[in-house]
Amino acid sequence: MIFLELVLQNFGPYSGKQVINLNPKTDEDNSRPIILLGGMNGGGKTTLMDAIRLALYGARAQCSTRGNLSYSDFLNQCVNNKIDPVADTRIELLFEHIENDKPIKYRVVRSWTKNPKDGKDTLGILGDSDTWPDALVNIWDEYIENLLPLGISNLFLFDGEQVKELAEQETPPPVVVDAIRGLLGLELADRLAVDLDILVNRKLKEVGNSKDLANLEEIETRLTQQQEDYQTTEEKVEILKNQVEELEQKQQEAFDKFISEGGKIAAERNQLELQQNTKTAEIEQVRQSMCELAADVLPLALIPNLLNQAQAQGEKEFRHQQVQISKDLLIERDQRLLTWLNQVEISPIQVEKIQSFLIQDVDSLYAKTLQTEAPWLLADDETLSQLDNLIYHLQNSKLSAKEKLAILKNKEEEIHTLERQVQTAAAPEDYTKLRQALESAQNQVVEAKANYETIRRRLAELETIIAKSKRELSDYTVENIKHKNSEHIITSAAKVQNTLKIFREKLTLRKLNKLEEEVKNCFLYLLHKSDLVHRITIDTKTFSLLLYDLNGKRVPKHRLSAGEKQLLAIAFLWGLAKVSGHRLPVAIDTPLGRLDSSHRNNLVERYFPSASHQVILLSTDTEIGKKEVETLRENEAIAREYLLKYDSSTRQTTVVENQYFW
Repeated sequence: MIFLELVLQNFGPYSGKQVINLNPKTDEDNSRPIILLGGMNGGGKTTLMDAIRLALYGARAQCSTRGNLSYSDFLNQCVNNKIDPVADTRIELLFEHIENDKPIKYRVVRSWTKNPKDGKDTLGILGDSDTWPDALVNIWDEYIENLLPLGISNLFLFDGEQVKELAEQETPPPVVVDAIRGLLGLELADRLAVDLDILVNRKLKEVGNSKDLANLEEIETRLTQQQEDYQTTEEKVEILKNQVEELEQKQQEAFDKFISEGGKIAAERNQLELQQNTKTAEIEQVRQSMCELAADVLPLALIPNLLNQAQAQGEKEFRHQQVQISKDLLIERDQRLLTWLNQVEISPIQVEKIQSFLIQDVDSLYAKTLQTEAPWLLADDETLSQLDNLIYHLQNSKLSAKEKLAILKNKEEEIHTLERQVQTAAAPEDYTKLRQALESAQNQVVEAKANYETIRRRLAELETIIAKSKRELSDYTVENIKHKNSEHIITSAAKVQNTLKIFREKLTLRKLNKLEEEVKNCFLYLLHKSDLVHRITIDTKTFSLLLYDLNGKRVPKHRLSAGEKQLLAIAFLWGLAKVSGHRLPVAIDTPLGRLDSSHRNNLVERYFPSASHQVILLSTDTEIGKKEVETLRENEAIAREYLLKYDSSTRQTTVVENQYFW
């Protein structure tokens, strides 16, 4: 089955006649699966999905905005608010499917005006011939059930909210459970079992005597009342469940208000003030240690140039003293050398030359040293050593003072933070109101949960009572109503019901095993992480998914990230669609909610091009953004692109062909 064209006329925000080509075959006769329609929230994306459902199923359509409205009121709601009340509102859906090995095209047309007299729309079917489509109008509901059964339509026409709900809940929502039951054929088996019960009871009434009939009718009346009580109690359970959820939301709002308006800080005021006093004492200790540094050598840090100058002058004068001492030593040595030279056989002239050289050499060495200014510091060795130690300790004191200043700054910032927190704390009377509001909300939640649990237990009791009445009815009919002509029917019905039960169990296991494998393969393909899940099983009663790792250990669903939960939900729907055996289009509204970039890329590259031979995507600019649409274009997956331009001033939407947000 392929959707070829959708025509909207004065439907919802779509004023006038607007045509959307949905054919995945391009002008080059290439088949690309994706039809991409972009629009902002409130711009008419969901309306397109509702239009497809409404065209196919009419009054049975599960449209998003219908709620509890009657079909007539829903049709009135769908009429564009800018048109003449007598003008037609119209939906046309052209599709093609294979019938008797031949492609057949049908155009489903539904039209109505505002406030229709009969509360219905007008259905027309246009096809290749003039005879069969006219007759097809009368049996359209049965006919479309063979092509795209309503029970499994949500596997192919779904939205992001459905995926979100399926991802968050431990058990699938009712709409998915119904689709699974329809897919597995369980509804047919259950309906047949009920029909057999009705047949048996009818036969029992026919053959029983007056006393037997009275007893039988009394049991049936009691069973009917019990079933009505069960239905009423079940509705109460649902109401109380919703009430608990609403009260939990209010409790969360009260808690958030308690936090935002300083209630939590007010409750912790004493602790904050104690921390503030502790920080103040620590600051005082740091300041005391800084005073001790200031009382020592630290003030000399104000005259670093003078200290360095004194140190340098001391070193110069010390070298000057050393040179003076060395000069005297050299003169004594030279005198000894001349005395020795006079004793050996050297001429006096040579001795005089040597003496002249030595005197000049000493004078030149001493002259180089005395080129500096004359000594004025006149410090001894001990004083210079003390000066060096003083400078060394001064450096350490400066480092210590800098560290303590940094500590002091951090402590003061911490005190300022604590002061701001204390200042934001609610006043005592406001704190009392906030605390009372929070406690009231908490008490309401506790009370609502208690009521919910009481009614839920009552529901379980009614289940037991109804089962007992059914056994009593069965025992009564077997024990007390023996009629030769009906015995065969009753016995055969019991055997058939037994066989149906076995058939249902085996059918469930066989199809669920196939479904488990498909869901696992789809999940691993989308996740691209083969070591997370080794096996997936589906509970035969609740249809909830159970995940196991390579070691056979259970992987709790809450351990999955939000994105992994989303991919698991999509894999579940994808696996169901594959197991259904129907080759049908897939339409997805808001497909990428709450997915991070990695999981989003996996979905864009792996799921959308492979979900079906035709994939209709209804997306905002933040879901399938510039990067995602470029990826789909590069992979040649997009056949057609549309932009739903919404004018907020007129509240009208226009379909623009061959255009997207980028």
